[in-house]
Amino acid sequence: MKQVRAYIQPHKLDAVKLALHKVSGLSGMSVNDTQGWGRGTSHKEADPHAEPSGLERHVKVEVFCVDLLLDEVVATIEKAAHTGLHGDGKIYVIPVEEAVRISSGERGDAAV
Repeated sequence: MKQVRAYIQPHKLDAVKLALHKVSGLSGMSVNDTQGWGRGTSHKEADPHAEPSGLERHVKVEVFCVDLLLDEVVATIEKAAHTGLHGDGKIYVIPVEEAVRISSGERGDAAV
């Protein structure tokens, strides 16, 4: 099992959500509003020694999936979130050791 964590532009959320709905076997996603800055944020480009002037708004999308769906999920998010402009975001893949469905007690891939 894997957790896919993607930080995307807020205006791309609907496209990512619709694209992920089309991934057969994917059981869901979570979305959180978040703020941050990264290596390429504008304050760094203007003066690499400057203090951060503010935080950029982003959306964090989290998906838990079985290993067989990983490549499709990552490619789907990458394609749907892509604008070709600086700041499109990042996707991280994190191993998940265990999952438990509280309502049924299912464990492992069956709980995802």
